[in-house]
Amino acid sequence: MTMPEQTPPTLHMICGKIASGKSTLTASLGREAGTVVIAEDDWLNALFGDEMTSVADYVRCTAKLHKIMAPHVAAVLQAGVSVVLDFQANTVKGRNWMRGIFEQAGASHVLHVLDVPDEVCLERLHARNAQGDHPFTVSDEQFRQISNHFVPPSPNEGFNIVLHR
Repeated sequence: MTMPEQTPPTLHMICGKIASGKSTLTASLGREAGTVVIAEDDWLNALFGDEMTSVADYVRCTAKLHKIMAPHVAAVLQAGVSVVLDFQANTVKGRNWMRGIFEQAGASHVLHVLDVPDEVCLERLHARNAQGDHPFTVSDEQFRQISNHFVPPSPNEGFNIVLHR
């Protein structure tokens, strides 16, 4: 009897500005068999929600979360489960952190890049804020402040990129 060929586990990473559709894409990717979604906003809200009132708070809390999450995600990948990592891959530093995870696990990877104009992101952000069902409310000023740190991936970073427009 021959065993069915299994797809190697994949780390799906998401690069896109606030309200570009990252969570919508991760939900879609997470419906694939043998795949789990790990969402930064959910973890940050549960662990540090009452401590996060500024961008500096986000940076501090995310650093703590990264320390515990990297070995956990690598272990999930090593167990043969694909992971959609709904964490920001918007900076070289963030992407390097994620590279360390899939390299440690010996997993394949895909970097999903959402190319959405700022005007569309802001329109979606206003709608999301009005709905009130997202764990964090982001102002236009915070959107601009965070977007100033956005660095699209370059080919020399060596990621397997899928572009979403």
